[in-house]
Amino acid sequence: QVQLVESGGGLVQAGGSLRLSCAASGRTLNGYAVGWFRQAPGKEREFVAAVSWSGGTTNYADSVKGRFTISRVNAKRTVYLQMNSLKPEDTAVYYCAASKYGSGTAGDEYNYWGQGTQVTVSS
Repeated sequence: QVQLVESGGGLVQAGGSLRLSCAASGRTLNGYAVGWFRQAPGKEREFVAAVSWSGGTTNYADSVKGRFTISRVNAKRTVYLQMNSLKPEDTAVYYCAASKYGSGTAGDEYNYWGQGTQVTVSS
């Protein structure tokens, strides 16, 4: 099994930055990808970004390209999401998830999920 714990959320003004962390424990993530998803109240969960654990290949939603950067430090078993130029529409609960299939965009490709961390962007 894989356990994931997100941290780093908070309140930030529009145009500001936050860095989210996702700490993994349990089985090795070799061959896995770790992604970030978000869900705003009343809306469905949407893909944000993903990175393959071994190769470092990244994938981003169009809405965050150029603003968000996903990275990982394998030795620390931690994935980061650096969020810059934040907008009010980025407000959501952000979840990290691990996939044994690859860094896809579909939530059903991911096997393990964290509990989420709240990001609120004020105007």
